[in-house]
Amino acid sequence: MTADERMMSQMTSKKGFIAALDQSGGSTPAALRLYGIADSDYSGEEEMFRLMHAMRVRIMTAPAFTGDKIIGAILFERTMDGDANGRSVPSFLWEDRGVVPFLKVDKGLSAEENGVQVMKPMPDLDVLLARAVKKGIFGTKMRSVIAHADRAGIAAVVQQQFDLGRQILRHGLVPIIEPEVSIKSPTKAEAEEILREELARGLDALPAGERVMIKLTIPSVADFYKPLVDHTSVVRVVALSGGYSRADACEKLTHNHGMIASFSRALTEDLRNTMSDKEFDASLARTVDEIYSASASKI
Repeated sequence: MTADERMMSQMTSKKGFIAALDQSGGSTPAALRLYGIADSDYSGEEEMFRLMHAMRVRIMTAPAFTGDKIIGAILFERTMDGDANGRSVPSFLWEDRGVVPFLKVDKGLSAEENGVQVMKPMPDLDVLLARAVKKGIFGTKMRSVIAHADRAGIAAVVQQQFDLGRQILRHGLVPIIEPEVSIKSPTKAEAEEILREELARGLDALPAGERVMIKLTIPSVADFYKPLVDHTSVVRVVALSGGYSRADACEKLTHNHGMIASFSRALTEDLRNTMSDKEFDASLARTVDEIYSASASKI
């Protein structure tokens, strides 16, 4: 069995969750502040990303960060290009830790129109995807945002996601399609109804044998996305924490069968740069256990 086949098997059937370590330029300062590093503690983008990479390496090299419970990790481009323990991050994750590496490929969001934000253009996507393949990346992730139950807007989001998803599939990578419904949306449940219809239509149109992953906000109605979980073109449906606390996100996730976590802020909310290694590792281990339980054990 090739490495890609082993990765696909893990992503399809192994219990666990995906760690989202993909904060980009816009969300990095907030992530550092949560970690205990103030904006005034660094100067300029390069130092900011250096500090962020150090935080991510500390997480990835912690004893609890292994494929036993964390089956995949989503990386920012600079993280993919960086090192951990003297090895390239994707190689370290898969070969040393048994964690499948993914790459965030989107370049941020366009201004809101028709109640949604589609992704900004990605003219250099093919170049990035070719680099990702050489680095040993298994799949990608790209995020859009839905603020209101506008059918035309949601259809545009899903259309863009699948158009780019097919481009990603041509490189032999598995795309994670992420049309996030804002948890602050006054029409969240209605937006999710439209989104499920549009996603099912997009999945039905995929050629036989082509499969994607889907990353979604935890739905207002438990098991609402179960038809997508069971779709033959879906590798896995994963959940973003979306601004919920980890406790709330985990509790909601337990009611959604077949859906596993892919948390970012909820994964790191208890970690601080001032912690000793022993404190840091213990805190992360508790978090990993909590998120794993919510992903693997359902009510």
